[in-house]
Amino acid sequence: MRFFNTEGPVKEDRHYCLSPLRRWNLEEILALIGQEKYFLLHAPRQTGKTTCLLALAEYLNRGGRYRAVYANLEPAQAYREDVDPGMAVVVEQVSRGARDQIGDAAAPALGREVIATSTGGTRVEEFLTCWCERSSLPTVLLLDEVDALIGDTLISLLRQLRAGYPKRPTQFPQTVILCGVRDLRDYRIHSSQEQAAITGGSAFNIKAESLRLGDFTAAEVRALLQQHTDETGQAFASEALDAVWTLTLGQPWLVNALAYETCFRMPDGRDRRRPITGERIEQAKENLILRRVTHLDQLADKLREARVRRVIEPMLAGMTMGEVPEDDRQYLVDLGLLRREDSSGLVVANPIYREVLPRALAGGPQDSLPQIAPTWLNADGSLNPEQLLTAFLSFWRQHGQPLLGSAPYHEIAPHLVLMAFLHRVVNGGGTLEREYAIGSGRMDLCLRYGAVTLGIELKVWRDGEPDPLLEGMEQLDGYLAGLGLDHGWLVIFDRRAGQPPIRERTSSQELPSPQGRRIAVVRA
Repeated sequence: MRFFNTEGPVKEDRHYCLSPLRRWNLEEILALIGQEKYFLLHAPRQTGKTTCLLALAEYLNRGGRYRAVYANLEPAQAYREDVDPGMAVVVEQVSRGARDQIGDAAAPALGREVIATSTGGTRVEEFLTCWCERSSLPTVLLLDEVDALIGDTLISLLRQLRAGYPKRPTQFPQTVILCGVRDLRDYRIHSSQEQAAITGGSAFNIKAESLRLGDFTAAEVRALLQQHTDETGQAFASEALDAVWTLTLGQPWLVNALAYETCFRMPDGRDRRRPITGERIEQAKENLILRRVTHLDQLADKLREARVRRVIEPMLAGMTMGEVPEDDRQYLVDLGLLRREDSSGLVVANPIYREVLPRALAGGPQDSLPQIAPTWLNADGSLNPEQLLTAFLSFWRQHGQPLLGSAPYHEIAPHLVLMAFLHRVVNGGGTLEREYAIGSGRMDLCLRYGAVTLGIELKVWRDGEPDPLLEGMEQLDGYLAGLGLDHGWLVIFDRRAGQPPIRERTSSQELPSPQGRRIAVVRA
């Protein structure tokens, strides 16, 4: 029985999958190869790059016009900027790939000979020259995880490929495809041998094209899920199909992970007589986030990087980015964290990532929370919004100030502490949804617990700015209208200099909004 794959390349006999070659424009790829071009393929982690490269190599070898070899260069990362052993690993990976994939039994011996008689700065060029001139067919070389190399090793590889380029196709690969997360044009490669930063484009200026592997379309998501229905008889309800698309926007790993969680891990999902509902897709999403599965954990780990913080922090705070270099913005797009939307500029790539980012940042404050009695629950276990407000005010006065220091992003420290508190509230019994965007001036939260839905808007009062009360009321009106609610919270965090301690300035009052809704205004 096939299943949804979340680890490593896809195997068509084991996994539900879309045709890897159809995800590319195969005619364009073949045209570039026919024109003896060198080009790049890049896409975020776990989107199917390796699967596509392997499928292309198999397709080319089956056609008989070329010999194609795939090599993963990630093992060379361990040598960082040590060129000699780093380039030896590259030669070894290519020569072993030739042996295993196209039956070239002599390639490993040739590789060892070249390694023994050359230095790192020429080793790859010499091997490829000797190897290619022995072949009656032109060579297509597919190098994966190229951007795992660092500094001098990456520079050396690129320059050796460039040096051999004029000898193609008889004495050097007719085509080289470099594959990684980023477009090398955008890399700034710092060499220990050269003081100036070198751009990937200048080190590899023979690149003809840079192709990006896209996410699934809505139709492709449905086609993938339909394979499970066809083989098992278990149907996805229409709202479940919509939920998978809405939550992932076609990110391949997320689509497969949600489907695997729902159909193969959750007990009810293994009963093939029961259709997959939208509610179960939502539960699968929560399960993945709470388990901190590797894909999402790696995503959250990127938040520690300074260049990621420079973009994500103002986005979460609803601020404008200011002078953030284009390279940093493109880096987040290449990582798959963000995408460019025509009407909204940079936005988080999909709703699951939008949920994961603030949750990951709130982890420190959440782990630092003291034990809090659930005084916000009625005797029957339902949520009491009035008691919740009282409990939050008490918590904030007592613990808000010290907990701010546990938040990793200073600009949104109050947001993260509040979200940590609310996660304690909804733990196991509800959900907390977030809306935020660059330049919006706010973050919106929607707490759902049983029959209760609470809309919350967070604003920050900074030095030199007017009181955000009126603007917040107007914005909250729009948010509550979308939720169908007639009441909510407006929380204003006062971050101006010279303010009294939090325990003294925290207060709340109920005020009518411009559209007549009941708003609990919290000043904290």
